[in-house]
Amino acid sequence: MYLGIDLGTSSVKVIVVDDKGNIIDSASSKYPISYPKPLWSEQNPEDWWQGTKDAIKRIVEKNPGIGDKVKGISFSGQMHGLVLLDANGEVLRPAILWNDGRTQKQCDYLNNIIGKDKLSQYTGNIALSGFTGPKVLWVKENEPEIFNKIAHILLPKDYIRYKLTGEYKMDVADASGTLFFDVKNKVWSEEMIDILSIQPGWLPEIYECYEVTGIIKKEVAIELGLNENVKVVGGGGDQAVGAVGTGTVSDGIVSVSLGTSGVVFAASEKYVVDKENRLHSFNHANGAFTQMGVMLSAAYCLQWWAEEVNKDIGADKVYKILMDEASKVPAGSEGLLFLPYLTGERTPHADVNARGVFIGLKPIHTRGHMTRAILEGVSFGLRDSLEIVKDMQIPINEIRVTGGGIRNELWAQILASVFNHELHIVEASEGPAYGAAILAMVGCGQYPSVEAACKELIKVSKTVKPSEDDAKVYEKYYSVFKKGYPQLKNMYQELSTII
Repeated sequence: MYLGIDLGTSSVKVIVVDDKGNIIDSASSKYPISYPKPLWSEQNPEDWWQGTKDAIKRIVEKNPGIGDKVKGISFSGQMHGLVLLDANGEVLRPAILWNDGRTQKQCDYLNNIIGKDKLSQYTGNIALSGFTGPKVLWVKENEPEIFNKIAHILLPKDYIRYKLTGEYKMDVADASGTLFFDVKNKVWSEEMIDILSIQPGWLPEIYECYEVTGIIKKEVAIELGLNENVKVVGGGGDQAVGAVGTGTVSDGIVSVSLGTSGVVFAASEKYVVDKENRLHSFNHANGAFTQMGVMLSAAYCLQWWAEEVNKDIGADKVYKILMDEASKVPAGSEGLLFLPYLTGERTPHADVNARGVFIGLKPIHTRGHMTRAILEGVSFGLRDSLEIVKDMQIPINEIRVTGGGIRNELWAQILASVFNHELHIVEASEGPAYGAAILAMVGCGQYPSVEAACKELIKVSKTVKPSEDDAKVYEKYYSVFKKGYPQLKNMYQELSTII
């Protein structure tokens, strides 16, 4: 038996699989997010730990004897979050999350004064407000009393590893999203450590995502109902591990995650960097490399539309009603476009001030038109990243999709037509948690490699083909969509100075 832990932004999910990769059971626990100031997003790491323990205990209690059979644990985790510990391993301040936007000043300094070329040379990436490095600078400049007490810097899931094993360790995939990791050579970047005033001793040892990083502590094993020989395997950031959960571990396979945020993820044997740094160049969970485009608001756009704007319909029927209305609207929403930048954007615009916009509203447009325009707008935003992958001449032989949004049949059809490419939906619905379980299996020797495990375990359950007619329509609308952000960029900036 193996446990896969997916430490998300709003909840943690734990699954248990048997030696053949069959999911035996799962449990999840929610925890709060705090927004103490505009653009801020924080969590208490202790909430992650309590939630993880609770989920594991419920699985063990529900399945008598299973705790004795667990051989390994691994992780998927929300990326980029800054966790600071003192010399006693105690949390110094709430974790600053991936979707926190307070670091624009620090990003401007890194990109404009240090220079994007140097950052790309040192790390393969440029500074973005979500990355860990700018957060370190923010703490140094705004909370020097905290900065002076730092003894350890971790990412969210690595705090759970620390609580399980007592070890300060991290994997290459998650480390590559910090902006102080040399992605090409898989070591901490000496240049960036110096620029950010990080002491080398603050940083954990680095492992591949499928390597064993420690053994569960005896007292923790007793508390959780597990045996004392459980191995804790590296794991990785949610996108790399989620890609493992869809089998996106070979050249030519691209995965698309249609979750709260949206991700286009291409596996690559070679280390390559987009000349404009529009995509993130990270390490992959299988030991190779990835190129990744991220949009900050994907399925969240529909959630906002359904649960905030149209909440009067009622939570039990709002999504069905909205989808029924949208399905009656033709492709292109009769001239209505939606820019899906509700919480700013990362790829390809890297603008924390970008915002959502409906363009082309006319009296003929109904709520159904607006709903469909949201589905189409998010799909266009994901295509932005796919086009960059093509520009980089990375092969695209197969597109695999995952995430809650893809369960929406209308949205799956729209996305296939916007991409003008078949979409393959994989059997495993657990995504990152299942990818984590696979890494645990590889780390414990159940499979010789991540690729071998994925070939055996990941199966395509459904194929969605594009509509030829809709694809032609969307090609025209996409050409207009691409012009939206550049036309509004200055207005976004001006609005940010007023609010």
